[in-house]
Amino acid sequence: MDKLELQSADVTAKNVEAIAALFPQVVTEGSDDEGNLVHRIDFEALRQELSDYAVDDAKEVYQIDWPGKLAAEFASNAPIAKTLRPNRADSVSFDTTKNLFIEGDNLEALKLLQESYLGKVRLIYIDPPYNTGGDLVYRDDFATSKQEYLWRSGQVNEAGERLVANTQANGRFHSDWLSMIYPRLRLAKRFLAQDGVILVSIDDAEQASLRRLMDEVFGEQNFIAQLIWEKGRKNDAKFFSNGHEYVMVYAKSKSYLREQKTVWREEKPGAREIWDEYLRLRELHGAAGAAIEKDLSAWFTALPRTDPSKKWARYKRVDANGPWRDDNISWPGGGGPRYDVIHPVTGQPCKVPERGWIWPDPETMKEKIRLGIVVFRDDHTEPPFRKSHLRPIAGEDDDADVQQDNDDDVELAVQVRGTYFYKQSQVSVKHLRGLMGAQVFNNPKDHTELSRLFEYVLGGKSGIVMDFFAGSGTTAEAVFDLCARTGLNCPVILVQLPERLEDNLKTATGSSKTTIQNAIKLLEKLGKPLTIAELTKIRIGKAGELVVANRKPSDWNGDGGFRAFTIDTSNFADVAMTPDTADQVTLVDLVESVKTDRSSEDVLFEVLIDWGVDLSSPISVEPIGGHEVLSVEDDALLACFDDGLDDDLIRNLAKRKPLKAVFKDTAFATDAARINAGQIFEQLSPDTNVKVL
Repeated sequence: MDKLELQSADVTAKNVEAIAALFPQVVTEGSDDEGNLVHRIDFEALRQELSDYAVDDAKEVYQIDWPGKLAAEFASNAPIAKTLRPNRADSVSFDTTKNLFIEGDNLEALKLLQESYLGKVRLIYIDPPYNTGGDLVYRDDFATSKQEYLWRSGQVNEAGERLVANTQANGRFHSDWLSMIYPRLRLAKRFLAQDGVILVSIDDAEQASLRRLMDEVFGEQNFIAQLIWEKGRKNDAKFFSNGHEYVMVYAKSKSYLREQKTVWREEKPGAREIWDEYLRLRELHGAAGAAIEKDLSAWFTALPRTDPSKKWARYKRVDANGPWRDDNISWPGGGGPRYDVIHPVTGQPCKVPERGWIWPDPETMKEKIRLGIVVFRDDHTEPPFRKSHLRPIAGEDDDADVQQDNDDDVELAVQVRGTYFYKQSQVSVKHLRGLMGAQVFNNPKDHTELSRLFEYVLGGKSGIVMDFFAGSGTTAEAVFDLCARTGLNCPVILVQLPERLEDNLKTATGSSKTTIQNAIKLLEKLGKPLTIAELTKIRIGKAGELVVANRKPSDWNGDGGFRAFTIDTSNFADVAMTPDTADQVTLVDLVESVKTDRSSEDVLFEVLIDWGVDLSSPISVEPIGGHEVLSVEDDALLACFDDGLDDDLIRNLAKRKPLKAVFKDTAFATDAARINAGQIFEQLSPDTNVKVL
């Protein structure tokens, strides 16, 4: 039985192995710091293999660069020896939920999660801290301090005394912000599925830098759009009112989306309300189309001008397939096909539109006529027009030849989203004030607008959603709302730093200071630590309750909970030491390497991380032969971390034929007992991967 490594993946080592598979001739051997034999890459040999494509060192190349970039790149690849400890007390529906909330630094969280969720996330949305010129909360070890930057740039002496009249720290701020976001974006890319998409909110301060950085990380060819989110005009602006933010949209592989013929559309706002009114009138009038049309027209007239349905008032005519409007039957742009279409009454060819017919050949036109989509005029002197239904029937927009039935589970008329949209920020502030009992978040995003945006890019398909700058928890509520409206099942993974509110209060002013004070009062009342992460958990819990209670379709699983985790040191004691520091007492203590304050569940989740198992997998605990056995995903993995394991227990577990099994190395009294346990599994369940800690 082999031992588990119990540390995050070494991405650099994986990259070396990938290069070795492609170019074995460039791989050599060397020793690491501990004297172990490892693979090394001969970069000169690799350059020769790629000589036609290598960059000449003497030539300038187009790229984004800044002080600290190499260190930031290294940070994204370096492994860590940490773990995620489950926190049942702060969780909601721990045993059944598929959602995760992780408290800790997101760079560490991404490293711990990557084996479990590599290539499995369909949507990442992040709203990172904007570069406002202040100190960054996410201060990685390689970030330059303000004082160090000023000293290096000659603006202060070694004692910190100012040497110039006005210090200019601006250059440092851009570099620090890029060094913070760069390794996180590099890691984020690894999580995206082949059809995955990442959305990143940003303001003007780093919009240009972020665009170039994302071009580098995700590839310029995978850029989809730069959205503009207008939140309201600032009348006190000196020059222009800048009340908008941006959302960068990149695909993991835009070419893959094209291969899959992916098309993003959204239901026309107000269309569902029209359909609901049509259903009510159909119930009232039956098949009397004229009566339905009369009442539907009156309904449109009575709507206020701001109602979204008012825009679609042309859908006031009705047939057996519901409301419809007349639409153009000519080829878009001109130069379309021209052929005879015979008028059913006069028997003469109808006038051909100036731009040609919209359909390519007479056979397609005949099929559309058969489906009732083409409406002829009184005679052949005018071209016919086509019907565009509020709920498109099969064949209306494609070549299908079977009409849909009239059930009420409808696919309504759709539209393409533009890159500009407007939603006042006060709407989300008011919503959160009602949800939390006070204003406790500054500048929260609107969860309903994000929900619509998520629905648009997910394209009606379920999948994992991730936000590793969780902040106010808006992404969680947006996903809950999306699932409750559509019936999709989208587990959400959230990460938030336990940022101390008391530290923020020291530099806050005006309304921001009041908001932080409100947050502190709320947390003190609940007896919670004074951190943003605690606020996030409270908001997610309340949002889940609200959405589940108010909007739960029968095909949604109603998951408004989350498993809470905290990033912590490994559950195992650090056994690295030099010979001169080891004594007999220490060596005896090291026989039991699991820390005394850690539970079996703590250890289990570190195993799940190492093995790349979904951290939302169901877990059950069984007492067997006086021992505690943990079963993950219906015996996909069995674990027992007790001491004194006997052959009967091992035999019992092996008969269940798990895919994986794990035990403590110290659970076996002797090497012979451990070897015997391996032989039992080899005999009864040879396909089980058995490991020891």
